[in-house]
Amino acid sequence: LATLSSIKNIFKVLLTSVDTKTQQKILTSGKVNLFTCIFLAVNTDEEHVNFARRDELNRARSESREEPDGPLKFELNVCHQDPEYKSPAPLPHAQVKLITSWEAGWNVTNAIQGIFVLGLPYALLHSGYSGLLLIVLAAALCCYTGKILIACLYEENEDGQLIRVRDTYEDIANACCKKLSPSLGGIVVNVTQVVELLMTCVLYLVVSGNLLSHSFPYVPVTEKTWSIIAFVTLLPCVFIRTLKIVSKLSQLCSLVHFVIILVVITYCLTQIHQWSWAKFRLSLEFEDFLVSVGVIIFSYTSQIFLPTLEGNMKNPGEFRCMLNWTHFFACILKTTFALTAFLTWGEKTKEVITDNLPSFFETLVNLCLLTKAFLSYPLPFFAATEIVCSCISKGNHSNYKSPLLALAVRGSFLLLTLLMSMFTPHFALLMGLSGSVTGAAMTFLLPSLFHLKLKWKKLSFLEKCADISVFILGFLCSLAGIVCSIKGLTN
Repeated sequence: LATLSSIKNIFKVLLTSVDTKTQQKILTSGKVNLFTCIFLAVNTDEEHVNFARRDELNRARSESREEPDGPLKFELNVCHQDPEYKSPAPLPHAQVKLITSWEAGWNVTNAIQGIFVLGLPYALLHSGYSGLLLIVLAAALCCYTGKILIACLYEENEDGQLIRVRDTYEDIANACCKKLSPSLGGIVVNVTQVVELLMTCVLYLVVSGNLLSHSFPYVPVTEKTWSIIAFVTLLPCVFIRTLKIVSKLSQLCSLVHFVIILVVITYCLTQIHQWSWAKFRLSLEFEDFLVSVGVIIFSYTSQIFLPTLEGNMKNPGEFRCMLNWTHFFACILKTTFALTAFLTWGEKTKEVITDNLPSFFETLVNLCLLTKAFLSYPLPFFAATEIVCSCISKGNHSNYKSPLLALAVRGSFLLLTLLMSMFTPHFALLMGLSGSVTGAAMTFLLPSLFHLKLKWKKLSFLEKCADISVFILGFLCSLAGIVCSIKGLTN
């Protein structure tokens, strides 16, 4: 009793050492401890009080995440987050476990090691020595824009600690456009993301139908019928609820991709006696060069997925390192693959390098490509449906948790990709047109613009120059791609 009386007196002294407003907060909080009172006695500044409460919330979040086998709430703010911040879009409804850096790396690898890689030798045919430089430069630029995009999710507190105050690409856009319109930036970004992801999903369906028809030429089935068969194979995607499952599929997809690359490189090494550096072109044709630039740059795009991946990592501090390694190995692999294939076939290099292989290898690689297309589909499909679900459920959290809504959105999206793959004329050219607009915007234009807008006062002169240069490069690539695509559609 004496000890309790002494503690009571200590609390009284500590309470009298702070201002009346702070006393009221302590007494009405329902939870008073000695450390809280000492901290408030020393730091009566309002911002310090808020950061103390924020740290308390973050510790509570961390404790709730330590359950290894229990379901974790799907939330992107795995780092410190401002409790007063309200995301304009609800967080995804799925119940997931956080992913490791390796799993995040497999997702990024899946995104930047797509089917575009098979066109790199053809790109070297039209770009010559400059193509090799472009492969390296594109890896560095896309890695850089990925980092500055994630940097826009964070702000510094007065102690210099980074706090995650935004969750998604949409939140970054809304923060940049809040003076003009609170939700305009988010709407533009969401529409751009969904269009880009939709076209990517449709492309995988078109490729799947094409590969099936070439792999089984003796079966009397049209290419559109093969696309329907591919659609049926992809129906289980409507039941994918977590990013953890997508990560596993991305890992399998990357392994299949490495098998394809290994088969092509192995065959090329058997033809090393035919190699000649004289096959490289020194003179360039402008339009052909622009096509090469588009193929090379857009084989590295992954920015759409990065905010979600970083937000779901167990250790977001490893994100930058993961991004560096994935882009470094992608650059090495793409350079080796493109160079060995071009040196083998030279002027006979075809748009898709597998068409140059002997019939046995071609059938084997086509089946691997078909598997890769099936395994690549879930990542953009999952990302697109999560965006649509969050927009539909905005302001209505009961709908957000509804599995029926999620199932309806996924089913409708899957059916839409099938209809577009079957009935859209000149899909390849339309893909190039939309990719020139949405791909360049999401990869170069918006990350650099948002970084300049949100971090202008804290950026060095060199960082500002780098962002402006990336923005100009993205604008020129987008403009050139639009001109070439429109010209192709007109013809």
